[in-house]
Amino acid sequence: MKILYILALLVLGQGAFAQITSSEFIYDKAPFPSCHASTIEETPTGLVTAWFGGTEERHPDVGIWVSRMVNGKWTAPIEVANGVQNSTIRYPLWNPVLFQMPASKGGELLLFYKEGPTPKDWWGMIKRSKDGGKTWSNTERLPLGILGPIKNKPVMLKDGTLLCPTSSEDNGWRVHFEMTKDGGRTWTRTEAINDGKEFSAIQPSVLFLKDGRLQILCRSKNGYILEAYSSDQGKTWSALKAISLPNPNSGTDAVTLKDGRQVLIYNHVTKESQEWGGKRSPLNVAISSDSKTWKELAVLENEPKAEFSYPAVIQTKDGKIHITYTWKREKIKHVVITL
Repeated sequence: MKILYILALLVLGQGAFAQITSSEFIYDKAPFPSCHASTIEETPTGLVTAWFGGTEERHPDVGIWVSRMVNGKWTAPIEVANGVQNSTIRYPLWNPVLFQMPASKGGELLLFYKEGPTPKDWWGMIKRSKDGGKTWSNTERLPLGILGPIKNKPVMLKDGTLLCPTSSEDNGWRVHFEMTKDGGRTWTRTEAINDGKEFSAIQPSVLFLKDGRLQILCRSKNGYILEAYSSDQGKTWSALKAISLPNPNSGTDAVTLKDGRQVLIYNHVTKESQEWGGKRSPLNVAISSDSKTWKELAVLENEPKAEFSYPAVIQTKDGKIHITYTWKREKIKHVVITL
């Protein structure tokens, strides 16, 4: 299942080599035909992934599935959450997000996800694991008005606040932020930073800049990835504006590396492309040293008329970059890049 690549890519102007050292499917067979919206996290006992799977997106049988890396191999997927309400009502689940709390904050692995018929009227849920994803607590429903991180991972601020990038789709596509200092037990939130009209944005990723500011990169309906900046640790944000990279209304993710550079995973599909308005291919990796100028690092997939989408990206303690993404809605793929 694992494929090793010899190819090394020189990133011009960045002074670094990138090598795809591993590319594999999380599973070969599963008890569901369709999957989407993966997330990945490093725990003290190893890597953990999660995604939603079922008949198809929005189907009531869609649940949250988890796999762990054990002795270099991914465990068989296990369903850890479903939307069963009673004997006659079951809702689909959506967009899991994993986050490992630091030991100083209790060390729980948090699993956020959404439950409800559609993104316009879903609500936030959370489960907790104290053993790296082997076992999970009962489900907790988040307070009214709190959704949790909508697709991409939260970030831990210096003051111990877990900043969750989130968004809503019930009155236009709007971005806001939710904060918790106690592992998701109590919450505060900001108002939306956009009106959903001039710029339609959802699913932000949070980056740390060298000057102390925060930056977000968002999926949009505007043809480009959108950005905004905060100088007060996420309480207020600048107006959204487009960056140079295209976005065909498809999810992205980004991470700040230990050396201060930024890595972004996205579909480089422009309005002039035959793929515009259709499938999500190619799937690209870009890197930036200043959060403004982006250079190609790798192309993960480029099969025409196929879907490679909804990436998640982290950097592990050993410095490697781990990426998961939807592969044709049939499987979840895991790629490792070494810089």
